[in-house]
Amino acid sequence: MNRRRRLRLRPARLLPMDVVRLGGTGLRTRPLRVFLSALGIAIGMAAMIAVVGISASGQAEVDRRLAKLGTNVLRAAPTERQDGTRAQLPEQAAAMVRRIGPVLSAEQTAVIEEAKVYRNEHIPSGRTGSIDVAATSRGLLPVIGARVQAGTWLTPATEHFPGVVLGATAAERLGVHTPGTRLKIGQAWFSLTGVLHPVPLAPEIDSTALVGWPAARTHLGFDGHPTTVYLRTQDTQVTAVRDVLAATVSPGRAGDVAISRPSDALAAREATESTLTALLLGLGGVALLVGGVGVGNTMVISVLERRGEIGLRRALGATSGHIRGQFLTEALLLSMLGGLGGTVLGTGITAGFAAFRNWPTQVPLWAAGAGITATLLIGALAGLFPAIRAGRMPPAQALTGP
Repeated sequence: MNRRRRLRLRPARLLPMDVVRLGGTGLRTRPLRVFLSALGIAIGMAAMIAVVGISASGQAEVDRRLAKLGTNVLRAAPTERQDGTRAQLPEQAAAMVRRIGPVLSAEQTAVIEEAKVYRNEHIPSGRTGSIDVAATSRGLLPVIGARVQAGTWLTPATEHFPGVVLGATAAERLGVHTPGTRLKIGQAWFSLTGVLHPVPLAPEIDSTALVGWPAARTHLGFDGHPTTVYLRTQDTQVTAVRDVLAATVSPGRAGDVAISRPSDALAAREATESTLTALLLGLGGVALLVGGVGVGNTMVISVLERRGEIGLRRALGATSGHIRGQFLTEALLLSMLGGLGGTVLGTGITAGFAAFRNWPTQVPLWAAGAGITATLLIGALAGLFPAIRAGRMPPAQALTGP
């Protein structure tokens, strides 16, 4: 009896490399089906990588712009009172703000409600193109991080004479980009001296025609009261300056002044875009799940087509565990191929889009790692049922067919 126990045969244990080799053999014998199944996984993976990568690249671009423009800009503007009237800032508001210790520079603008700008005298009075006319001081550009695209900014001469600088959107709406062009503002004719690039920290400037402070008094009947004060502070003192700014601009009536930080608006826009990113990630996840269904379908068909192989291997001594391991490995390898292909495709899409928009390319490593992990998990779940079914198939039934 003891001798029989010592002679009892035990099934051989397959090494991990043997299981991988068996799984790879099953894939190599059906290249077209493998390609189509892996493509489903790759599309879902590429969608996830591209969404995360493009979002990260956009965030990097916003951070780069903020670092370049500065996050130490504050803006003060009058509020609307309870009686429906708008508060009025003092004429020397910018000079008063400059007395605050940490303030590096401060300039003011004033929208002139009665003045409208037209390309020529033949334009009907109601067709203003939603372009504001504003008086401004010569030191405005460095405070708001603006740059001249064409022509020149206001000079000590042109700020006293009828010269105008257009924001990027205003120039586009008027169809005017050449310095020297005459524009009608109010009842006077102004000569275009320059056009600005878009101003991210002060987007209202983009749709504004800017004239010199003295010229606005002389030619447009401007009363001298500003409607906006822009200032830059020391980076470490932004909060402290913000706390005292309203009381400084309007002593005794701090409630008449609203303080905002333009960089906060950019951050809020980025937060809004993150909501859309979450939605697109959900769509990418659905695509990945559909790819997993394709893997499961491929493995089920593979089990049905290879009944003879399964029966032969079982007859030669392969255990149910061996068969399950083989088919589960095939599903994992198939998902791995799709995941790697999708990672490469998604990275390529991100790099191409970032290059087109002149953004820095950012593909978070966690996204690729999480995506490949998700594909393996989906592949394992998709291949689990076919693998168990193959392992339970009796040798006689497998050899004799359905």
